Amino acid sequence: MTDPAFAETAPVRNPSARLIDGKAFAANLTRTIAEDVRSFHDRHRVTPGLAVVLVGNDPASEVYVRNKALQTHRAGMRSFMHMLPATTSQAELQALIVRLNADPEIHGILVQLPLPAGLDPVAVTNAIHPDKDVDGLGEVNAGRLALGQPGIVPCTPLGCLMLLKSELGDLRGLHAMVIGASNLVGRPMAQLLLREGCTVTIAHIDTRDPAALARQADILVVATGCRGLVRGDWIKPGATIIDVGITRVSLPNGKTRLVGDVAFDEAVTRAGRITPVPGGVGPMTIACLLNNTLAAARRIVGGA
Repeated sequence: MTDPAFAETAPVRNPSARLIDGKAFAANLTRTIAEDVRSFHDRHRVTPGLAVVLVGNDPASEVYVRNKALQTHRAGMRSFMHMLPATTSQAELQALIVRLNADPEIHGILVQLPLPAGLDPVAVTNAIHPDKDVDGLGEVNAGRLALGQPGIVPCTPLGCLMLLKSELGDLRGLHAMVIGASNLVGRPMAQLLLREGCTVTIAHIDTRDPAALARQADILVVATGCRGLVRGDWIKPGATIIDVGITRVSLPNGKTRLVGDVAFDEAVTRAGRITPVPGGVGPMTIACLLNNTLAAARRIVGGA
């Protein structure tokens, strides 16, 4: 039997779920940020600057980094690219971060992950000054989030939360389930949902019967990297589904297709709202990176 997550089928007719248009939301958010950047510059004569560091020559990372630079320029910010060879040592990489921490033109620093073998991503992330940690992955900002204190929130979970609040408004009292417990998405997502007053369940590789737990959830955020993991019968009728996963698969005709962690053609007939892949969460990540960079500049400069 063909897995609907991979089959090239015609669009589902009359789906019950409303599609959450992350691409349109991200475009509107980026326009607002660009306006705020102009106002910020008019008041302080400062242009927010984002430094992006890429180590090695991974083609997918190179494309992603260049797209970040393009979107940064479009928002009226300055982009500083640092393309380092795969032979870069830990000491050399951290020395660069020390220089960027001290540079007054840089308000945000992002080191593209994954790093080449032999480099310690935790040490690198924690070397970034917390006020410039626009990925929100350092231990200081992670601790602030866990304690409910102001700080920089990781971009993808922040984008997911923005989409949820735009669709549902007040989230208090809703049962939210996060499938996936990574430091990049799952754990901070759970903390954000707790902060919004949700009752939160988080599932991971050792969770027993995640499908039974998922059927109780009003909100389901899936970030596992396992394509088509969540089937239609996992979903509570009318639930809101945020699919963070994205995997490129090959089709029998030689073409490729992007799919998520949720079996979309099944889920769309049961969910109330759902993010498509592509066009859902993906565009929100870069928009939230720009949002975090502007917020970091405001904190550093000391003005709104």
